[in-house]
Amino acid sequence: MVFFDMLVRYFRQQGYVVRYVRNITDIDDKIINKASATSQKVEDLVQHYIKAMGADERALGLTQPDTEPRVTEHIEPIITLIQKLIEKGAAYVVASGAVYFSVRKSAEYGKLSHLSLDQLKAEEAALGEKADPLDFALWKSVQEPDAPGWNSPWGRGRPGWHIECSALSTHYLGETFDIHGGGMDLKFPHHENELAQSEAAHGVCFARHWMHVGLVQVAGNKMSKSLANFETIQAALLRYTPELLRYFMLSAHYRSPIEYSEQAMLTLSSSLDRLYLALRQVHGELPRAELQDSYCRQDTPTAMTEIEARFAEAMEEDFNTPVAISVLFDAAHQLQVASQANEREQAIALG
Repeated sequence: MVFFDMLVRYFRQQGYVVRYVRNITDIDDKIINKASATSQKVEDLVQHYIKAMGADERALGLTQPDTEPRVTEHIEPIITLIQKLIEKGAAYVVASGAVYFSVRKSAEYGKLSHLSLDQLKAEEAALGEKADPLDFALWKSVQEPDAPGWNSPWGRGRPGWHIECSALSTHYLGETFDIHGGGMDLKFPHHENELAQSEAAHGVCFARHWMHVGLVQVAGNKMSKSLANFETIQAALLRYTPELLRYFMLSAHYRSPIEYSEQAMLTLSSSLDRLYLALRQVHGELPRAELQDSYCRQDTPTAMTEIEARFAEAMEEDFNTPVAISVLFDAAHQLQVASQANEREQAIALG
């Protein structure tokens, strides 16, 4: 979430008009199973996690999406998209009323994850009612009367995970949009399937750019509940400031995994302190009016222009935040040097 917050802020700062959409999957097998295991209503369980996510985002000061649609509120466009895939021969209905996407009908399947169908054979699931083990569900049949489900042309059921995202993104952003993002673990099979079904339905490029964020690791392993090596945002905030957590998430290139440890956080905390110490050395010494006057001047020192150019270059190189941050520390060093030399105008501009 932190990277995409930065992405949206940067684009808007550069003058782009951004429509930031993030869908909420509020119905799937895992949610249903957990609600059943904990004797909760699905709606109550979902609302609990949405509330917790919102609390984390507010604590970290993250930009809220312009639109945050829920799957259960968009069943009609999901059904419409599935029907379109059936009509185009890219999907088929089985006797139970379930609908599957035919992977082998997608000539470019695997282009996102760079996996061939031959490589996927080792990961085949049981054939069951599918025509091919690689095919995935667009609509799951629901036979139990008390289980969550909706009526459809193929019988009562609920959408598969992958089709939800295709339908909602198309509904709010169109058949083609600029950037699709998520965690690196979503590239396959989720985003690969989403890409295949979207382009099969509409016949045009789905997303112009894909941005997959590296995972947080602990001792070289993915942070996860299954490994019992995770820490919640709220727990981390008891030890670290929101700003430090944001800094941590941006200290590595977004495509790379990042190692979370107490030592890493202490190191970053010290470096962040150095950055603000440099600012305080100048700003703490100068009257507010003088600072404001300096910021409004047109004759900004050359050093500041060079720093801005280097920062922009780093951000334009696939949003290389580690390099961009290093530019800020170079600026802090120049600020300290200028301050110590009593070059107050240059120091103010650098700060």
